[in-house]
Amino acid sequence: MKVIVAVKRVVDYNVKIRVKADKTGVELSNVKMSMNPFDEIGVEEAVRLKEAGVASEVVAVSIGPAQAQETIRTALAMGADRGILIKTDEEVQPLAVAKLLKAVVEAEAPQIVILGKQAIDDDSNQTGQMLAALLGWAQGTFASKVTLGEGKATVTREVDGGLQTVELKLPAVVTTDLRLNEPRYASLPNIMKAKKKPIDEKTPADLGVDIAPRLKTLKVEEPPKRQAGRKVASVEELVQALKNEAGVI
Repeated sequence: MKVIVAVKRVVDYNVKIRVKADKTGVELSNVKMSMNPFDEIGVEEAVRLKEAGVASEVVAVSIGPAQAQETIRTALAMGADRGILIKTDEEVQPLAVAKLLKAVVEAEAPQIVILGKQAIDDDSNQTGQMLAALLGWAQGTFASKVTLGEGKATVTREVDGGLQTVELKLPAVVTTDLRLNEPRYASLPNIMKAKKKPIDEKTPADLGVDIAPRLKTLKVEEPPKRQAGRKVASVEELVQALKNEAGVI
């Protein structure tokens, strides 16, 4: 069974985000970048499936600039077998990502595609669902547990107020939630081995996909700073402040 894992290069989650002076986006120059944390979980799950003898090959796919090769190398160091980089310097929105992944899936013919449930840069939470719709495949989103059987997958999903378990007919698309697993650290020997693993480069044009943006970002602003609180002398003063000043009661 072949597994495809999508990985995205994003600003590292430890970095404090700074908005550009012209408010057209966030500052990416001289900023540490890393693999999207939810995608790390996806890579770990795919590698575990391979280690268990369920999967035969794990292919990591990334879409972005040349530097996204580093993200693929991280996936290879974690245990993926080879990588595919769809190289573009343009902004790629979720629908375009789903179309590009669909083209890769049609060429590679995997039994399961694993993606992070969302990327921490845009928080769209759309790509996995769009990919499943374009392929006409079953989908298991927000997965906290995945078990593969003969021609089927059992996925435990995190939903509001609890858990939901669904059975999917393979091939299927699965998106990962935080509690699915804890990603491993790549060892130094595996990092060295990853440098020799193949990465195939393609472009959106090679795959026949139009990645023109459907949405335009008008303005990006930092959230307003929290105002300092104040002490009140009595419950009556608190109630009056909530009623007359805050307007919440």
